[in-house]
Amino acid sequence: MNSRVFVPADSTARSLGADDVAQAVAELGQDVELVRNGSRGLYWLEPLLEIETAQGRIGFGPVNDTQIADLFKDGVPDASHPDCLGLVEELPYLKDQQRLTAARVGIIDPLSIEDYCAQGGFRGLATARELKPADIVQIVTESGLRGRGGAAFPTGIKWQTVLDAEADTDSALPDYRGQKYIICNADEGDSGTFVDRMIMESDPFVLIEGMVIAGLAVGAGLGYIYCRAEYPQAFNTLQTAINIAGDAGYLGDFQLEVRKAAGAYICGEETSMLESLEGKRGLVRYKPPLPAISGFFGQPTVINNVISLASVPIILDQGASHYRDFGVGRSTGTLTVQLAGNCARPGLVEIPFGISLREVLEDYGGGTRSGRPIKAVQAGGPLGPYIPPEKFDTALDYEAFKEIDAMVGHGGIVVFDDSADLGHMARFAMEFCTVESCGKCTPCRIGSVRGLEVIDKIRGGEDADNNRILLKDLCQTMMEGSLCAMGGMTPLPVLSIMQHWPEEL
Repeated sequence: MNSRVFVPADSTARSLGADDVAQAVAELGQDVELVRNGSRGLYWLEPLLEIETAQGRIGFGPVNDTQIADLFKDGVPDASHPDCLGLVEELPYLKDQQRLTAARVGIIDPLSIEDYCAQGGFRGLATARELKPADIVQIVTESGLRGRGGAAFPTGIKWQTVLDAEADTDSALPDYRGQKYIICNADEGDSGTFVDRMIMESDPFVLIEGMVIAGLAVGAGLGYIYCRAEYPQAFNTLQTAINIAGDAGYLGDFQLEVRKAAGAYICGEETSMLESLEGKRGLVRYKPPLPAISGFFGQPTVINNVISLASVPIILDQGASHYRDFGVGRSTGTLTVQLAGNCARPGLVEIPFGISLREVLEDYGGGTRSGRPIKAVQAGGPLGPYIPPEKFDTALDYEAFKEIDAMVGHGGIVVFDDSADLGHMARFAMEFCTVESCGKCTPCRIGSVRGLEVIDKIRGGEDADNNRILLKDLCQTMMEGSLCAMGGMTPLPVLSIMQHWPEEL
């Protein structure tokens, strides 16, 4: 057959039987080169098997291990097979995307540095090594890259702050004197999000390259990737990729380590993450000082999430204007949307900012899996407001979403059909906070418990009108008085349901 056959080793694909498919391919007894790539993010088609041909990669999916022998006739792909999808690159779901950050996801062997370089890898780093730190920061600033963790803070401003900051040479901790740090927040905990995991499992070198560039930009010699504890495959892949990149000389003098997170949602908050990295309980810190001035062990620290750092190599390679020309207004570049929930075609969609939410839900998501009308979507994680159908024509960009009291966040979109009990989801928001709050501030620690009690009274018909007033007042207190976004944003899904679906509470 003399074919290269690609079977994803992505966690989702493996959970759907990709390992069994790979084993069946390996047992064909023919001249087959099996490549365990990452998933392209078409999760409703996993396991997606691809066969390399002169015309391109032909896809079959979803397949199982019992079908493998039937996918080939006389050693070539059987295009008449009912599971044949044709050329994968021509599938509308992929063809209509603009993949920049996820350009190699699902295409390469994640741990092949040769594959990575063949697809443009480390070109951005090569450019950065020829520039002064201030010039690197200027390019990132001009690109308009903003943080993809929720706050959407301009990355260039953060890097400039760390570049200008002086490391403390009088620190009581000798190992940390005079150091600056690059820390990647890979504790991806928002509901419906999985792009960080996909990058780490499918294209780990792009994250490594982005962190080395960040180190050159601000004068940092040490970096940490704070990887979600529930992502063991991503953790192991990163460990291996760091060793490979180091042995190949791409890290230079930059030292990079991956650390397992504490398994707490609150550690996704940057200062709580710093506490955890320092070996302490994950409690939120007071600000100021900002981590850019006094972060890891009191030293200037760049903290970005996976997507922000993974976007840096293409900016350095292709230039600031190339990246900035995607998107609209202040929302430049692309957004890695993750479609989940009651969705017919869940998966990863990378598109320029400015496309409407409705286009994403209908053209990519294909509506609901149940076939029922969409009742609401929640964007921005478990603390994001619920968006009603009359707002679906809003453009996907930070400012437009803010105008409708919604948030883009990490790009996760969870779909609910008209059978969903949104009153129950309002209750879940408060319950989630009672479990995940670090407990440091009273509005979050106590407010969420009281909020849960008040919602239960409303849903139980107990003095509902007065308790609705009480719930709104409580939400206002939490938003204005909480130390961090955990307590400050927990009321948002509750208030959105009270506004758009008051009868369901």
